[in-house]
Amino acid sequence: MVRSLDHGGCERDAAKIAIGLDRTRFEPHVAVFHQGGFRTPEVIAAGVQIVHVPVTSFGNSSALRGARILGDYVRKHNIQLIHAFDVPTDLFGAPVGRWYRVPRVITSQLSFRDMYPPRERAALRVTDWLSDAVVVNSQAVGTSLEREAKLSPDKIYLSYNGVNTDHFHPGPANRPEAFWDASVIVGSVCVMRSEKRMDWVLRSFAEVFKDDPRARLLFVGSGPEVEPLTKLRDSLGLAHACMFVPGQADVADWMRTLDIYINSSSSESFPNGLLEAMACGCCPIGSNVGGIPELITHMQNGLIFDSSKPDELTAMMRKVVLDPGLRNRFREQAGETARERFSMKLALARTESLYVKVLGKLARKLQEVHV
Repeated sequence: MVRSLDHGGCERDAAKIAIGLDRTRFEPHVAVFHQGGFRTPEVIAAGVQIVHVPVTSFGNSSALRGARILGDYVRKHNIQLIHAFDVPTDLFGAPVGRWYRVPRVITSQLSFRDMYPPRERAALRVTDWLSDAVVVNSQAVGTSLEREAKLSPDKIYLSYNGVNTDHFHPGPANRPEAFWDASVIVGSVCVMRSEKRMDWVLRSFAEVFKDDPRARLLFVGSGPEVEPLTKLRDSLGLAHACMFVPGQADVADWMRTLDIYINSSSSESFPNGLLEAMACGCCPIGSNVGGIPELITHMQNGLIFDSSKPDELTAMMRKVVLDPGLRNRFREQAGETARERFSMKLALARTESLYVKVLGKLARKLQEVHV
């Protein structure tokens, strides 16, 4: 279950897991609150059935109607396991699944609970209790659930996001015409929200730009911060050196354009964008929050800076902008890390292992498990 099959990390992960599950053991179905989305055609092409559960709010009749639709569907298809991939589907799928006697229910916590209002945090404690397992995508989130939600470690299952290395891989850079003569291109691909702290990146780049006037900065993504960031860029005198590109459905070529990829978030669990950039051979710089240090090992495959000291980002950026040898070493090691530790193949294996584990004896009795 996932809200939609459109843009977003959870949406991408749900689609890739549904497409990639071993069909000799599992028959995947996808339930969504919102129809459409650019990932829908690839899911359908893989032979995965999609059911629309039209929940628009938990506070109106659509929730009851959606529950009946999902209940009828799980009975018709003999669904043995529901896996909710995000908080809204956790809050809906866990109680509905239990009400309709689905044998196993898995929920997901892919961000820190303190990001949610008190009422949602209280409701998530109920879904924790209803779930056979709670999937986290970083050790940092798992530790926070143990400490703050008092969730048993036995119920927490660490499953890192996976990257499709057939699509995200090093390759020729397709530089924008305005940047064709750049010495190095620094940037990020993300939704432009305040917690991404792209303002830190702009201010640090303005300092490094003094040392290398041929360096360029590229942001790919849409969001509420684009306008204030554009104003900050202009005030820093970087209008000719910094480009904004709206959010793109396919970002791999844009990532291959970047020499240095920066994830400067003040709060983060496990960033798909950073992982994909590493797979594309970017030199990564990340803040020391959430699961970022689980991706980047400082001075081995990239650089980590203290998010409480944004000036450290300037020093880290300067280090790799001015040292091509170090930058290229990090690029090579980052790509190797993505391929060897975080491939989609490994993510699928972790998910399948979890499904078999929670189904237990039931999995061995069934020749075909419907998920």
